[in-house]
Amino acid sequence: MTYKEATQYLFSQLPAFERQGASGYKPGLGTTIALDDWLGNPHRAYKCIHVAGTNGKGSVANMLAATLQASGYRVGLFTSPHLVDFRERIRVNGEMISKRTVSRFVERWMESGLACEPSFFELTTVLAFEYFKQQKVDYAVIEVGLGGRLDSSNIITPILSIITNISIDHTQFLGNTLTEIASEKAGIIKPGVPVVVGDASQPEVRKVFEDTALEQHSPIIISSDEPIVTGSLKNSDGTLSISTTEYNAPLTCQLSGDYQVANINTVLHAIETLKKIGVKINKSAVKKALAHVCQYTGFMGRWMVIGKNPTVICDAGHNAGAWAIQSKQLRELKCDKLHMVLGFSADKDIDTVLGMMPKDAIYYFTQAQSSRSMKAETLQALAAKHGLKGDAYPIALNAYKAAKKAASKNDAIFLGGSFYVLGDLFKHIAAVSSKL
Repeated sequence: MTYKEATQYLFSQLPAFERQGASGYKPGLGTTIALDDWLGNPHRAYKCIHVAGTNGKGSVANMLAATLQASGYRVGLFTSPHLVDFRERIRVNGEMISKRTVSRFVERWMESGLACEPSFFELTTVLAFEYFKQQKVDYAVIEVGLGGRLDSSNIITPILSIITNISIDHTQFLGNTLTEIASEKAGIIKPGVPVVVGDASQPEVRKVFEDTALEQHSPIIISSDEPIVTGSLKNSDGTLSISTTEYNAPLTCQLSGDYQVANINTVLHAIETLKKIGVKINKSAVKKALAHVCQYTGFMGRWMVIGKNPTVICDAGHNAGAWAIQSKQLRELKCDKLHMVLGFSADKDIDTVLGMMPKDAIYYFTQAQSSRSMKAETLQALAAKHGLKGDAYPIALNAYKAAKKAASKNDAIFLGGSFYVLGDLFKHIAAVSSKL
């Protein structure tokens, strides 16, 4: 079996939430447990850190993986979704899983005769667990796919659980209230395992986390209560300068989105917790990791500058919680004119997000080549109700080309709204594709 055939099988033959939406979502741990038993429980061969949350979990997972790598450990990193290549999801010390390893695993599964019907994410999860065992990692940083309690990754017992924040998203699966969503995320809290919560400013969310931690006898730290990060400045080179209570000199972070300040605070609390339970991490490793996180892990697509004259920025923020911060940063951009290339998945709260958009920008409404994506014309019509004007482009690359043609060197172009729109674009943008 070739790698192309293997990935076609994974995406086409198995239920996949990212392709099908609700019909591809399969909650529950039974199938993952059966698959894990078939493989001999590979996740027990190394120590895990489990990361959940509505927004920021990918950034937190990558910064933690980078920190552990900079400390000299061999580190597995499991994240989702990917932007261009399926292998982006499964990395060891920043290197993607090999194509041959993926195809051999799919062959092995197809020949197993195991009496279960896994989803795309269930099979991908156990592939990651098995690969990390084969690669003899010291630690694996595991990002939750969706929710927490019933997510396939929740068969692990980590040394640390992290929940970044809670906002309204995936209501068809997780519930319509913050309390219901927080309860699903809190499902990753394990007996006696410390948990770091990034933000629990909503009283109902705080109560869920504190009550769950108490029931599980798990030490809990809410990092927003005791900020290690005391301030931030944007550097001329596009990085963030972070002042803290723990480091004498400011830390430089390669991830420069405004929302990263809270994520960095969560990461620094997680690092202090790991140190308390015996993980050896020194301050120089933290400095190196934050300054070069993308080089350490291959992380992409978070307030990422991929072009100049005009400035081209991309970001994968895709729900109201992310856009509450992102829209403010867009308004603060120093440019003559802002061009917005936007596409969204149809199951998001797009109406709320559009209400946050800059009214004076020029819009290029587009869609990903995915059945979950809202049609460009539908998005254009919805945006018009919010006073946002622009043309519709059913192909994302054409939208980007139109923005590039219209923009002057002192303008800025923003690409985003959906991981899948970025994925379609990244296949063709040389500044990005060269890094894959």
